[in-house]
Amino acid sequence: MSTPYVDHPLQPGDPVPNVVFDAISREGKIALDDFRGRSPLLIGLFRGLHCPFCRRHVAAMAYLNPMLREKGVQSLAVVNTPVERARLYFRYHPIPDLLAASDPVKASHRAFGLPEVGIDAVMAIRIDLPGELPEPMNPMAMDEFINEKEGYQMTEADRQMMTADKGQLVGQFLIDRDGIVRWSFTEVLEPGVQTFKAPNSQELISVASQVAL
Repeated sequence: MSTPYVDHPLQPGDPVPNVVFDAISREGKIALDDFRGRSPLLIGLFRGLHCPFCRRHVAAMAYLNPMLREKGVQSLAVVNTPVERARLYFRYHPIPDLLAASDPVKASHRAFGLPEVGIDAVMAIRIDLPGELPEPMNPMAMDEFINEKEGYQMTEADRQMMTADKGQLVGQFLIDRDGIVRWSFTEVLEPGVQTFKAPNSQELISVASQVAL
């Protein structure tokens, strides 16, 4: 069964389609329908692990996961990285109790309406991160600089995903038990807006408390 394509990011009130992933944190598959009727779900849809800020987003989800689970909300982090490469990475960078899944073909990003930005637009952006970058850089140069700084060892799988990235934007969605989006946070590829930023954790916890009722 093919995954539906949506031409705009899903918003609160929109129904969520079923998407099936290869599980990273365990064997087997993870389907969004597994949560329907059982528990609310926070899903994070990220670029591959070659993206340093996506690795940070996953770590932030792992940090918030115990607080969300206390409220009855499950969490799922999805990365555009082949499953074996992702399992190798998380073997050395564990994310205790956080479900993670692999989606190298970006089926979930299409289903949730997260767009890809043309390479020309990506290269025209300059990201200014004082204290992290020596000067404003385009996103690709920034990724290379931070990956080297953090000692991230690129593999052939990472390089293939980086080539196929095409400016994929990321997002997080809080879904209720009925499969309806109740909150969303989507990336904006503009300096100083939401590029590479994570959602406000207090806002997310507050909304999760209401969704879990």
